[in-house]
Amino acid sequence: MATKKFRKSKIRYAPWEKAFDNVLVPFEEFVHRQSTSSLLLMASAFLALIWANSDFADSYHHFTHLKVGFSVAGFGLEKTLHHWVNDGWMALFFLLVGLELKREILVGELSDIRQALLPVIAAIGGMVVPALVYLAAVPDGDMASGWGIPMATDIAFAIGALALLGSRAPKTLITFLVALAIIDDLGAVIVIAVAYTEEVVMEALFAAGGILAVLIAMNRIGVRTPLPYFIVGWFLWLALLKSGVHATLAGVLTALTIPAQSKYDAVHFSERLKDLAKRFDTSLKNGDDIMVNSQLQGVVQTIENGVHRVESPLQRLEHGLHLPVTFFIIPFFALINAGVPIEWSSIVNLMDSPVTFAIILGLVAGKFFGIVGSCWIALKLGFGQLPKGTSFSQIAGVGLLSGIGFTMSIFIADLAFPQQPELLLMAKTGILIASLLAGLGGYAWLYFAGKAKE
Repeated sequence: MATKKFRKSKIRYAPWEKAFDNVLVPFEEFVHRQSTSSLLLMASAFLALIWANSDFADSYHHFTHLKVGFSVAGFGLEKTLHHWVNDGWMALFFLLVGLELKREILVGELSDIRQALLPVIAAIGGMVVPALVYLAAVPDGDMASGWGIPMATDIAFAIGALALLGSRAPKTLITFLVALAIIDDLGAVIVIAVAYTEEVVMEALFAAGGILAVLIAMNRIGVRTPLPYFIVGWFLWLALLKSGVHATLAGVLTALTIPAQSKYDAVHFSERLKDLAKRFDTSLKNGDDIMVNSQLQGVVQTIENGVHRVESPLQRLEHGLHLPVTFFIIPFFALINAGVPIEWSSIVNLMDSPVTFAIILGLVAGKFFGIVGSCWIALKLGFGQLPKGTSFSQIAGVGLLSGIGFTMSIFIADLAFPQQPELLLMAKTGILIASLLAGLGGYAWLYFAGKAKE
C-alpha cells in the first residue's frame, strides 16, 4: 500500500530573522498600545527640558532655529526647523485629526445623535469655560490673546493615561474621551482659523479656495488613490501659508475630501477572494516559486488590488498616518517646543505671572468644571446619556484628565505670542505645570473611582 507523502509548507527565513523574531513580535504589540505614544511624548518633553536647562542649552537653541529651505526655478522657501515642524509637519497631524473626525461622524461615536450628544456638550463646556476663566484672570492687554491656550486637550496623553488604568477604565469611557477630544480638536482648529489669523492675503486665499474645489472634484469623480490628494493638499498648504491663514488647516480640509466609501462591498470581496484562491491553487501545478510563475504573480497582484478596493481610502490613510504622526511627528514637536529654560531663582516670580496662573487655572479648574458642569446640566435636562458601564464620577475624572493640554496648548501658545518670548515662556511653563497636575490628579481620581475587573 502506497503511503501518501505530505509536502511540508515552506516558510523562508533570512539568516538573522529567527534570532530577532522573538523581539519584534512583542515590540509590535507594545507599539500599538495607546499608552506607548503618551510615554514617548512624555520622554520627548522631558528630554527637551533637560537639554534646554543643561550646559548644552545653546545647542538646543541653535537646533530649533536651524534654517532649512529649498529653492526651485527662482521660487524658494526657507524657515527655521521650529517653523517647519509647527507650520509644516503638524499639517499631517491635523490631516489625521480630520480623518478621525470624518470617520467618527460617519460611522463612529458621533454618528448616533444619542451617543454623540453628551461628549459634544462636554467638549463645548470644556472649551468655553477655560477660555472665560483665562479672560477673567487676564482681561486685557497683550496677555489676553492667550485665551485659546487652555481650551485644548492632548488626546495622546489623556488616552494614554486611561489605557494605563487597565480594567479600571471601561472601554466606553475611553470612547467617550476620544469623541470629546476630537470635538475639542475641531474647536481648536476653528479658534486657530478665526482668532489667530492676523492678516489675510486675499489672492492667496482665493487660490486656496480653487485648490480646495479641485480636491472636492477629485472626490466626486472617483479618485481613490491617496497620493493625488497628498500632492494637491501640498499646494493647498502652500496657498494657505501665503494667505496668512494658518497652513496646518490644509490638513483638516484635505482630510474632509478623502473618500470614505470602499469600492467593493464585503460580500463581493468575499466571493472574489474565494474565486482567486481556487485560481491560486490551480496555478500551483506550474510551480510554487512565485518568482517564475507568472500566473501566481497575477493572482497575488489581483488580491492586493482587491484589498485596496474593499478598504476605504480614508481607512487606509488613517491607518498609514497613525504610526508616523503618533511616534515621530508629535514627539518631535514636543522636543522642539517643550524646551523651557527654567531659572529656579525666579521660578516664584514666574508662578506669579498672570499668564502662567490663568493657564493653570483654565486647564485644571476650567476644564474640570466646564466638562462636569455641562454634563450634569445636560443629564438633568434629559439631553444625552452616560456611556454604558460608566458612572458620573468617572466622567468627572475624565473632566480633570482633559486638562492635559500639552501639544495643542503649546501649538496655540506659539500663535498667541509669536513675537513675545517672555509671554511664551510664561505660557509654556503654565501648560507644563497644568498638564502635570491634571494628569496626576485625573489618573488618581479614576483609579479610585473605578473598580478593577477580573
